[in-house]
Amino acid sequence: MKKILLAEDDADFANVLKQYLGLHGFEVFHATDGQAALASFQTVTFDLCVLDVMMPNLDGFSLAEQIIAINPEVPFVFLTARQLKEDKIKGLQLGADDYITKPFEADELVLRIQNILKRVEKKQPTEMGMVPIGDYVFDAARLELTRGGTVQRLTEKEARLLAFLYENRNGLLKRDEILQAVWGNTDFFSGRSMDVFISRLRKYFGADPRIAIESIRNIGLEFKVR
Repeated sequence: MKKILLAEDDADFANVLKQYLGLHGFEVFHATDGQAALASFQTVTFDLCVLDVMMPNLDGFSLAEQIIAINPEVPFVFLTARQLKEDKIKGLQLGADDYITKPFEADELVLRIQNILKRVEKKQPTEMGMVPIGDYVFDAARLELTRGGTVQRLTEKEARLLAFLYENRNGLLKRDEILQAVWGNTDFFSGRSMDVFISRLRKYFGADPRIAIESIRNIGLEFKVR
């Protein structure tokens, strides 16, 4: 049974979601504020977290940052009553797997959670092994990118994205190809998430001018290794 952490300060709404998720085979741990949710996360291994953005004691964004510091691989979804573009961008920058605006139907949340967990189960760490990329060495199994004595620890999704780009290096990749291979879908949210991850990889490779991730407008990307 998959374990889900539900951080939601609206007790009535949380009770509805908990019951509905329970009917679909999930074990739900409900926390009424961010601090309580963090305490639960530190003692229980969760498969996915559902975090309300506006909560007392510790808001959803701050909670997500602390969750990532403990386990950067756990997927998480934000719930919010606010429709601010800045909130969605912040959620994407944190690496959220989805961002759902209230009000919504409980079955929509169930479907999104099921889809995320399917992608997580399908996207296991790549078996590429260690490969040189310019001045760097990419160790896919250990999720590490090394240059000289400096090691950059990668998240699982960063490693999958880099592996896919490397396997298709020096060739044009359409955005939808990348999204389908790494994110499992081509929706708007995943596209914005991909842009954040591409920016991270560009930063990681910034010390070697022979490596570039070039955007081809309205088409896709090219991972160039000279």
